[in-house]
Amino acid sequence: MVYAMSSTDLIRIVSRSSPMALAQVERVRAELAALRPGIRTEVVPVTTSGDRWMGDLSALGGKGAFTKEVDAALLAGEADLAVHCVKDVPADRPLPAGTVFAAYLKRDDIRDAVVHPGGLTLDQLPEGARIGTSSVRRIAQLAVSHPHLECVPMRGNANRRLEKLDAGECDALLLAVSGLERIGRTDRISEILPVETMCPPIGAGVLALQCREDDTATIDAVSGLGDADAWKEITAERMLLHVLQGHCNSPIAGYARAERDGRLSLRARVFSPDGKTVLDAHEWAGPLDPATLGTSVAVALLRQGAREVIDTIPH
Repeated sequence: MVYAMSSTDLIRIVSRSSPMALAQVERVRAELAALRPGIRTEVVPVTTSGDRWMGDLSALGGKGAFTKEVDAALLAGEADLAVHCVKDVPADRPLPAGTVFAAYLKRDDIRDAVVHPGGLTLDQLPEGARIGTSSVRRIAQLAVSHPHLECVPMRGNANRRLEKLDAGECDALLLAVSGLERIGRTDRISEILPVETMCPPIGAGVLALQCREDDTATIDAVSGLGDADAWKEITAERMLLHVLQGHCNSPIAGYARAERDGRLSLRARVFSPDGKTVLDAHEWAGPLDPATLGTSVAVALLRQGAREVIDTIPH
């Protein structure tokens, strides 16, 4: 294949320096090498404020704390491509002006896993067992399903959390299955929770490739890595979150599913932080496009009182 622009011969990928982030970048490099063998890639590492800060994320402005420095490197022309976990990219505000998602990779496992040193499942954990998690989504759902368990704040990348578990700072962890797969630690999984027990975060298991919108060479080079089902599912999910105007302290969960016959469904839930209020909506797209499905499910939740639930949560 002949490239029209020599600038595509090298793609600089900006990445957080955590083992998880670097593993995600390696997946992109491998897939790109297979698709476009003529392109070289190099990694531009950054440390984000979210990586440095171990307190409450809302004090830094929420999930954007993990993306701000990455966005800056992209916009300054220091890098050409960023790899994001979609679940970490805020949807209550647009992507930074001048940037665009060029592709969503094929979706990984969306479920959560229990990690317990003795191999116990969630149902087997004794009363008062300490679950290490800072996720408002997980805390709210545990309050509903396992109110006898105690949640203790637990930040840091997955490797760091496993170290804290081993040091006795908690009795068990809840971690994303896809994250444990990426860092090669599925051996630590005691139980994989069905989505009915622990509804996943919006954007779970999907990596997004972000470029400058005027960088057509990079966009053309990486867009072929995109997965059509992931695009439909994420478009529906992020529109849902956008319409709800959910922030990082909002316990909002949900997932879209593209069936082999082309049908698309979206299930979403909004919780109060204590789990006492649970709103639930589930719709099929039918003739609706993914964004309209996301809007429709969000409106169904708003009719049930989601605005009041979200607005009463400080952020």
